[in-house]
Amino acid sequence: MNHRAVMAIYAFEMKRFFRTLLQSFISPVISTSLYFVVFGAAIGSRINQVEGVSYGSFIVPGLIMLTVMSQSVSTASFSIYFPKFIGTIFELLSAPVNYLEIVIGYVGASATKALFVGLVILVTSTFFVDLNIQYPIAMLAFLVLTCISFSLFGFIIGIWAQNFEQLQLIPLLIITPLVFLGGSFYSLSMLPPFWQSVSLFNPVVYLISGFRWLFFGQGDVGLVWSLVAMSLFIAICLGLVWLIFKTGYQIRN
Repeated sequence: MNHRAVMAIYAFEMKRFFRTLLQSFISPVISTSLYFVVFGAAIGSRINQVEGVSYGSFIVPGLIMLTVMSQSVSTASFSIYFPKFIGTIFELLSAPVNYLEIVIGYVGASATKALFVGLVILVTSTFFVDLNIQYPIAMLAFLVLTCISFSLFGFIIGIWAQNFEQLQLIPLLIITPLVFLGGSFYSLSMLPPFWQSVSLFNPVVYLISGFRWLFFGQGDVGLVWSLVAMSLFIAICLGLVWLIFKTGYQIRN
């Protein structure tokens, strides 16, 4: 593997991130504070505990996943779409860099950015609630896998999109609603039985529940099912990326 090529792509993408580091740092801090003011104070004052956990602490995993998923998808999709838009993608494809190295460079940079934002939200939340993470190392590993998987998904969207409108279509109309309906700010046990069954068809439920399980030792679904869902999602994304480069879909033309 051409490690120098991977690091060149990775460093180029990270430099763009560091140029707006203040925005990347301040924005999640402000948005997290607003979520705690609205959900933690307004709603949390009416809901003392959810499954034995204070409501303010309960929403932290969902808030992190909401931001990390959207950041991973938007960052990765823009990173690969912009070279297509200005035509520099052909210089990259003609360079002595294979497809795997291109994917690792772009996806790795996007996952790193999303991980940074997720950790900023985690640290910010400690100023509002007391957090006692039961499995911190496993939680961090699960967060990294989430960043990688949704960065892969964003990479696919960036290849598929033909304009900036399509670039935002899936994150706004699919990802965000699925996260909000996936138990980010509530437990599935709070829903009527029918809607509990319907929610289990939402794949994001398994990711949020698994992440919350690593925080508090409990979730809406078992941790094993969450890991199975994560592995399946990563496998599907890897298969689609391989197919894209194998066929040259939206790249060679």
